[in-house]
Amino acid sequence: MLSTGALRAHLLAAGLAGTVATSREESLRSYRLFAARDPRVMLGLDPVWGWGEGDLLRLMADKCGVSGDPTHRTGLDVIDPERTVRGLDAFAARLGAAAARRVPVLFGTGHPHRLLGFYVALADALSAAGCLVLTPAQGRCVDITTRFGVRTHLIDYVRGVALVREPGLSGGGREPGAHSHSPLPVRAALESAAERGGPLPELVVGDHGWVCGAGQLGIEAIGLADTDDPALFVGEAEGQVSVAVPLDDGVRSDYYRPLTRYVLNRACLSR
Repeated sequence: MLSTGALRAHLLAAGLAGTVATSREESLRSYRLFAARDPRVMLGLDPVWGWGEGDLLRLMADKCGVSGDPTHRTGLDVIDPERTVRGLDAFAARLGAAAARRVPVLFGTGHPHRLLGFYVALADALSAAGCLVLTPAQGRCVDITTRFGVRTHLIDYVRGVALVREPGLSGGGREPGAHSHSPLPVRAALESAAERGGPLPELVVGDHGWVCGAGQLGIEAIGLADTDDPALFVGEAEGQVSVAVPLDDGVRSDYYRPLTRYVLNRACLSR
């Protein structure tokens, strides 16, 4: 069992919170693009409210603990570990509630290189608790806009967790999947589930477009987000996203293992 104090220490030591690798410039650029409603950073969210750059900076200072000073424009960003712990507690509570009700769940990640193991462990635990872990749209093609133009990707699943791959990469070897912010894969997955007559997920767990895309469609969604991903925190503020946990989403994959143990224990899903 990992105590809250030990978790807090790990967050700081691993760079998951405290001073993180995401630059202030990256974060401010994302806030500027979000204020302009650039689809690259909206992640499938269609906010009800008008969000200016100043509004977003104040929101992210409140949700993540970044500096709220608009004149602070360079250096590395900061995440308050207390906010991360609170977010993980809320995240675990939602998982525990889903397990208690044995609801269908969909997992998906745009960060398979870093976060796949974290989600796989949660999917295994919810499956063992009696939840149906859904895998709709396996092998379906999705055209996603990337910095190299529109590229076709395939939806795939690794032990119950959805991701996208470039065609021709089997996944049986070294390539865990592609980094993606797009909400199109979760839309395709939900469309496929509906076409087949159900069931639809009552909870979506993941990051990026998987969370915002599902939340925008009215499905309960929880996930992890960095300081340059304001969409999840806007979604949480507006009610489309149930829980957004602030942390660095790009550290080594093994650094998330203590978070897995903590979340499963808090959700009463440890085995």
